Amino acid sequence: MAEHLEIELKFDADAGFVLPELGGPVTAGPPEVHELEAVYYDTDELRLAARKVTLRRRTGGHDAGWHLKLPAGPDAKREFRAPPQEELPEELSSLVTAYTRGNALKPVATLTTVRTTRDLHSESGEVLVELADDLVTGSVEGTPGASSWREIEIELVSGDPKLLADLGKQLTKAGARRSASSSKLGRLLAPAITKPPTWGGDRAGDAIMRHLTVQIAELLGNDPKVRREEFDSVHKMRVAVRRLRSVLASSRPLLDRALTDPLQPELRWLAEVLGEVRDAEVLYERFSSRIAELPIAPEHDPGWLVEIKERELAGYDTIRAALSGERYFTLLNSLDHLLTAPPFTPRAVRPAESELPKLVRRAWRKLQKAHAEIAAAETPEAADEARHEMRKKAKRARYTADSTREVLGKDAKTVSKAAKSLQEVLGRFQDGVLAQDFLRERRPSTATPDALDQSFVLGALYGRERCEAQTALNELETTWTTAQSTTLPLLT
Repeated sequence: MAEHLEIELKFDADAGFVLPELGGPVTAGPPEVHELEAVYYDTDELRLAARKVTLRRRTGGHDAGWHLKLPAGPDAKREFRAPPQEELPEELSSLVTAYTRGNALKPVATLTTVRTTRDLHSESGEVLVELADDLVTGSVEGTPGASSWREIEIELVSGDPKLLADLGKQLTKAGARRSASSSKLGRLLAPAITKPPTWGGDRAGDAIMRHLTVQIAELLGNDPKVRREEFDSVHKMRVAVRRLRSVLASSRPLLDRALTDPLQPELRWLAEVLGEVRDAEVLYERFSSRIAELPIAPEHDPGWLVEIKERELAGYDTIRAALSGERYFTLLNSLDHLLTAPPFTPRAVRPAESELPKLVRRAWRKLQKAHAEIAAAETPEAADEARHEMRKKAKRARYTADSTREVLGKDAKTVSKAAKSLQEVLGRFQDGVLAQDFLRERRPSTATPDALDQSFVLGALYGRERCEAQTALNELETTWTTAQSTTLPLLT
């Protein structure tokens, strides 16, 4: 399956629009005409179109076959292509599972396009941009009649994206207009698409819903990346889940707990599913890099390190199964419902500037309480457990502050930074302690031929983990004092 990052600008143009002589560092090549037909697939509810995702089977042109386009930022999409075939390739349909959620994909529209393309070259002959002048006719399945329009696309092939903006200004000056939709299908189906809600008010609830919208979009956006086992995608998806959990918990004064608290165990479940791979991923990276730094490094990865990598790879099968199940779909539907019908309390309709600081202060008070419980612990084990709880409270304080940054600005940023510093130092301590436990359990049998070499590696790693954990522990109180001194003036 081929992949391509598409960066382009779209413009509407009248029938009489004349393409200008484009200035700057480009020279237009000769025109080339193609006749294209694309059948677009979606669910009955147009779930893909609602999220600006397009799935089509195209005939004609240089790239006939199946195309899936996923949003990848402003004016950018990740395009996946599969060869022409009658049936929808599973490798493409699986990447939109988070949107379809068990609903069937079927043809929803057909677009025919007479496309005139020109390559825009640099002085050296390098193709920088492809310009397409499209005459489009679109029809919706089950609906009589058709719509026609003209559209100009400029797609970056190589070079600086700023070139697209410069060319776009020239097209606009000549009479073209930036398209309101990011795709031809979006334009055709616009009246039937149920768009995700937006929250533009200045109420406390509005601000929280804007933040939750971003985190849910982050979760959905990383779903296909996790299925493809892309680097760091599990981590990013897991962080989005944790942010959702934290913000829903800290926003209980604004959102009816009877409706939001049931989401907590489901989000925890999803985080745990992702955690199997993420934990193995972190351990492998941690130990493999440290083994490579040893003065006498083994020629091959120790068996226990190989097992970690195997556990990571096998974990993706578990994740894909979970992300294709009803429990996951139900969670996503519940999150959608949260956005469309948020269960606001009376406090949610109050001004954000007066209500959101209360959420941050509340989260910080819980962090202070967690810190006090460390000193009150009666055993080393209880103290370690208290530090673990403090780390979780630091993370919640950080995520709570982040959810208010749009409204509270620098004050929220300062609190978030202080909480992050605590989260990191506590994380280094906890990671060191867990790594020591892991290494102790890997002590080799004396009957093993390479027991001495294994013992050397394990001992060297263990010593480093113990030193780093102790260093982090020694830093905790200084970090706490600094965090308190920077945040207390803002939280009183």
